[in-house]
Parts: sequence; C-alpha cells; structure tokens
Amino acid sequence: MLVQRLVIGFVICLTSGVFASAQDKSIVVASTTSTRDSGLFGHILPIFKAKSGIDVKVVALGTGQALDTARRGDADVVFVHAKAAEEKFLAEGFGVKRYPVMYNDFILIGPRSDPAGVMGSKDIVNALTTIKDKGVSFISRGDNSGTHQAELKMWKIAGIDIAVERKAGRLGSWYKEIGQGMGAALNTAAAANSYVISDRGTWLSFKNRGDLVIAVEGDKRLFNQYGVMLVNPERYPNVKKDLGQQFIDWLISPDGQKAIADYKIGGEQLFYPNAGEHGA
Repeated sequence: MLVQRLVIGFVICLTSGVFASAQDKSIVVASTTSTRDSGLFGHILPIFKAKSGIDVKVVALGTGQALDTARRGDADVVFVHAKAAEEKFLAEGFGVKRYPVMYNDFILIGPRSDPAGVMGSKDIVNALTTIKDKGVSFISRGDNSGTHQAELKMWKIAGIDIAVERKAGRLGSWYKEIGQGMGAALNTAAAANSYVISDRGTWLSFKNRGDLVIAVEGDKRLFNQYGVMLVNPERYPNVKKDLGQQFIDWLISPDGQKAIADYKIGGEQLFYPNAGEHGA
C-alpha cells in the first residue's frame, strides 16, 4: 500500500512538472514600438510559435526603455534599433551577444502643404536646418527610443544640440516633445500639421495619415538597423536562455529571415533581413 502511494505521488509530481513546463514555454521580448506598430510581430510570431511551440510575449517600448527593462532582468530577449546603445548594453554585461537581424530606414514626414519647403529633398540635415530656421512645427517623440536617438543625432549633425538649446531656453515653441511612441507622434503631427521623423515600417502601417506625406527620404544617414540580444543569464538566472536563444536563432535563420522579408503592406516590403551582413 505504501509503495502504491509512493508511486502515485511520484506520477502526480512528474505529471505536474511536465504540465508546468509545457505551460511555461514562453519568453518575454522587450522590443521597440516599431516592430509591434508596423505589424511585423503580428506576422512573424505565429510562424515562430507554430514551428517551436514557444509563446513570445512582447513588451513594446522605446529602445531606451526596452534596454532598461532588460537591465532590470524583466525580459529574456531584447530586440531594438540603436546600435550604439546596444553595444553599451553589452559592454555593461547585461547582454550576451548582439545579432543583426534586419534594416529599413527613417523618413521625414510632413504636411502636404510643406510649409518648410523641403519636400522631395534627400538631404535630411538641410531639411532639419530649414525647419528650425523657419520655426515650422516639429514633433519629437522625446522618449529615448531608437527613433528619438536617431532624430537627435541628425540634429547634432546639423549643428543643433537639442538638449543644449533647451537648457539655454533657445529651443522655441516650434519643437514639441511628446514623450510617447511612434503612433502617437504621427497622430500628433497629423493633428498639428507638423513634421516628424518616423521609421518607415510604422509609417506604412499608419492609417490616420490625414494630410501627412513623406517629405524627405533616401539619405543614407537615415539607415535604420535592428539587432537582437539574449539578456545575460549569468546576471539574471531567471532568464530563459534556451528558449530565448531559440527565438534569436530562428530570427537569423533562413526561415526567420524569409518571414521578415515576406511581410508587406500594399505590396511594399517593410523590413529587409541582413542577419549575415558583417558589421551590421
């Protein structure tokens, strides 16, 4: 009788363990709003789950916030688009290795009426300088996202340090920071007939365009690279390193890269896979 009870108890424990393991086959990915807002995750994650059985729970934030989430150990994988910030994250010991995944580009969006007179230009720096000189309304995400960091970099190349200008009280009312994501920034720009820098993926999936159009595109300085990293399991033992690495390996595999390339809106490809490109 005692042996029978022990056997039954062992079977129950074993079954419970298997059930818990099956229930817990999921990972948390801290990522940018652009991967969600563009619809990319909605396209690729069901494909990955069908292949692996792993459920990916996305925490969509600006790149800076996504990296901070990973720094707290609250994510298994981080998938963002600010290479310098990603490399700093690795150097600080929070990540294991950075893998390039895909790219697209940033674009300057503005009112069809083009009050700054920059429409059709391929020079983002000249366009931003003109917007400032004319005091035309510009919306900034102001959220330390990858797009925000890219925007600030473009202003600096144009000889305008936004932080310094703000501190000195010289920024003026033409420049408005909203502290929100890309969709909110585009909505604000549409309502206020303002210029805004957007990633192309979110723009292509954005429905509430109003009178907004692409004003400037094609400048090589607007290149937008995405990378993925496993959060360091030696620093955070709760990180699901095997499941997280499976997701990374799939993203950079031929199947994952094809899934990314296959995602289109209106026949236009939103992201271009480049996992094998050295130095990306």
